[in-house]
Amino acid sequence: MINTDNVMQGKYYIGLMSGTSADGIDLALVDFTSNKPKPHLVASFYQSYSSAVAKKITSLYQPGNNEIDRAFHLDVELAHLFAQAINALLSQESLNSADIIAIGSHGQTIRHRPCANNPFTLQIGCCQTLATLTEIRVVGQFRRKDMALGGQGAPLVPIFHQQLFSQAADTNFVVNIGGIANITFLPEQGSSKSVLGFDTGPGNALLDDWFAKHHSSSHEKFDKNGTWAAKGRVNQALLTQLLEDDYIKAVAPKSTGREYFHLDWLEQQLAFFIEKTYSQCPEIICEVSETVLNAVDIQATLLAFTAQSISDAIILLTLEGKVYLCGGGVHNSALVDTLKTSLNTSDSDFEINSMQALNIDGDILEAMAFAWLAYAFDHGLVSNMPAVTGASTSCTLGSTYLP
Repeated sequence: MINTDNVMQGKYYIGLMSGTSADGIDLALVDFTSNKPKPHLVASFYQSYSSAVAKKITSLYQPGNNEIDRAFHLDVELAHLFAQAINALLSQESLNSADIIAIGSHGQTIRHRPCANNPFTLQIGCCQTLATLTEIRVVGQFRRKDMALGGQGAPLVPIFHQQLFSQAADTNFVVNIGGIANITFLPEQGSSKSVLGFDTGPGNALLDDWFAKHHSSSHEKFDKNGTWAAKGRVNQALLTQLLEDDYIKAVAPKSTGREYFHLDWLEQQLAFFIEKTYSQCPEIICEVSETVLNAVDIQATLLAFTAQSISDAIILLTLEGKVYLCGGGVHNSALVDTLKTSLNTSDSDFEINSMQALNIDGDILEAMAFAWLAYAFDHGLVSNMPAVTGASTSCTLGSTYLP
């Protein structure tokens, strides 16, 4: 817990999030000082990345040439972009730096290796530069202490979801479909079950990558509403193979990122599928790849893969409850419809809504979570969940950076 006499001036916290889709910066202006039972979202702001910046980010998801120079030049560049976005939010709300207690910055993840011999995670967007540019204290690097305690440093938002649903009596799930999809399981009150959270696998990552590969001249960076995927047919054999991936089959605690589920991973899966299926006729492999496995059918199968990996994870935990969707994938109507079908089988019964049903903006929920993590840091609150991350003990996450 910090010395509040020195630094806790102002009224609001700002949460800053830039996800693995690398599409832009989400900001949430949050009030924790009112007498309301839940954090109050005062305002939000979104600033998209240019194509050049997005390319710099995604190029660092996997090992490559001159990584250190590229990563740490980008570290500072992103801090400047974060500062510009924060200043725009302040201007939008007629506020200044003195009105803000702190910025809770997630930063931009470029590498997450929770299962390596020496596990690490790397989020860039220099916190010290950000604090200096904005003249606002920054709380950041939330993942590292959990990893030092043997955890995966992810996911971090389930404890915030628990705050939002503290008055709920029923079983609830929060499903965030970003580049990677993750779920939070909030058991019904009185249950002996623990709150759980983990990455289920790809969210929009593979869908976006495959779309971009086959629509290089399109102004769209993603398959809007799943329109292209809806034109294809799911290849059940390929879907079965994708669902057998080691990560999908692994039990929680688990977390992953774009350095695992990426276009090269998909190409390897397709090559293996073709070789396995048509090994007796190698002379037709090239022909098969262009006919049986055409691009639009692969997109349809990837959409089914995302939906099925999410629904399978949920059904393993319980057969009924309320599911609230958030993240960019909520806007993919084909994906949402497929997820609803996958969840509601003859043996299961789920009520599925977006976070809007609770008057919460699902697009800004993760940014709100990092505002709360900064608030928790300032007040010495426990902000990790060992049952979620696998850490040896609970703790307060984050480090502070003064202007």
